[in-house]
Amino acid sequence: MNGTAPETDRAWTVGTAPGIFPFIGHGIALFRRPLAFLNSLPDHGDLVELRLGPLRAWMACHPELVHHLLMDTRTFDKGGPLYDRLRPLMGNGLVTCRHDGYRRQRRLLQPDFRASRVAEHTALMSREARSTAQGWRAGAQVDVSAEMLALTTRVISHVLFSDSLDRATAAEVRDCLSIIVRGLFVRTAVPVDALFRAPTPANRRYRRAVERVHAIVDAVVAERRRNRRTDPHRGEGEDLNDLLGILLAATRPDPGTPTAAISDQEVHDQLVTFLLTGAESNALCLTSAFDLLARHPQAERRLHDEVDAVLGGRLPGPEDLPRLTYTRCVVTETLRHRPPGWLFMRLTTKDTVLAGRRLPAGTTVLYSPYLLQHDPASFPDPDRFLPDRWLPDQAAAVPQRAMIPFSAGGRKCIGDRFAVAEATVALATIAGRWRLRHRPGHTEQLRPAATLGPRSLVMTCEPRAQAPSGAASPARSFTERATAARHGQDSRTAGGSGVDDA
Repeated sequence: MNGTAPETDRAWTVGTAPGIFPFIGHGIALFRRPLAFLNSLPDHGDLVELRLGPLRAWMACHPELVHHLLMDTRTFDKGGPLYDRLRPLMGNGLVTCRHDGYRRQRRLLQPDFRASRVAEHTALMSREARSTAQGWRAGAQVDVSAEMLALTTRVISHVLFSDSLDRATAAEVRDCLSIIVRGLFVRTAVPVDALFRAPTPANRRYRRAVERVHAIVDAVVAERRRNRRTDPHRGEGEDLNDLLGILLAATRPDPGTPTAAISDQEVHDQLVTFLLTGAESNALCLTSAFDLLARHPQAERRLHDEVDAVLGGRLPGPEDLPRLTYTRCVVTETLRHRPPGWLFMRLTTKDTVLAGRRLPAGTTVLYSPYLLQHDPASFPDPDRFLPDRWLPDQAAAVPQRAMIPFSAGGRKCIGDRFAVAEATVALATIAGRWRLRHRPGHTEQLRPAATLGPRSLVMTCEPRAQAPSGAASPARSFTERATAARHGQDSRTAGGSGVDDA
């Protein structure tokens, strides 16, 4: 890649977003009405100038421009106010590291996120989802946002640490995450350090939450090292089969390979990174799915029919994932409609040209999956929740570069398969037992922070009767037809690996 925007027949347009305020730039609009502000930007150009506080930045509004910057990771590296705020939290982990260190980290961590390894975690996912559902009662008011965050925190903490986090500590991590993601967004929208050094209650809560997450991770690592030294049943070279075990093994150099050992700080940074990203985003996807299903009863009925036909009341296993076609369509459409990761940044490493505009080294460039995935040119009627978009016979029509809930290119999310599998398993498990209903007078409240989704969604539980195991139903024949058709489609289909390979 040469750092120049793609050669196309399109005449790129460049503009400036209106409403710049002194000192805070577009911070008020981005903080108070972020989604409306994003949706207004394409009216001003394919590449639009905006201000984050005093910082001049550019928003890429066209999928071709976004694809270009995601493919050219040398020129458009991780950086800007978002990553300036993330690095004190996540250190130099996989999400925040620069281009030159990424390949080494990815190679180390990739084995724990391969398809076969994700399949091994299916039992854990379904077991924790069943535990969540068993705690509910008919007619009860359930804080779905908190329950889903508790569920995904338990799952990711087990993947990272096995059983080293008890439920009380996992709940504490969940509470810290809620504080952190709110604080990150305002620090990104108005990147003025002086505002966040003041000893306000909100700033103190944010600092305490960050410190507590670091302390919890350090305590788990220290305990694992102690147990490894004192456990007579574990040999000197053996580690538990979790991500912490993989990382600790990598701190001990292998004389037979040229790969250098990683440091204790790298272990810490990777664990914090996966703990934060693996809980919050997946929880918001699930919460949004239940919210949207309650608003769209026809889609909900089709989901329930498929879950009853495929599972018949039992927990899903890895062999069921290809058969839960419509369930996965619901997950994919949720990720399109409300991508948890909705706003990202890159920093130019050298002088370059994008959309005909020369950008000097050190320029902040933004892109938004939410904006691209609500473009009517790519998704007709984009504000409607339509899982049918992702059925095998329709998904092929979706422009491949328009759907990027997990980013794309060399820095595509390593946990994409894990996230989709977890959402599919948890949704099927809970929907097999419960129907969630909005309370009377409920109004949608989406308050974007560092991530996007409902943060205080309370719903009413209604038990539902399941189809008997093995019973024939229209849903079963639909699932079988869709699964068979899926094998003949390309990678954009949601029933296949469309989200994984966006």
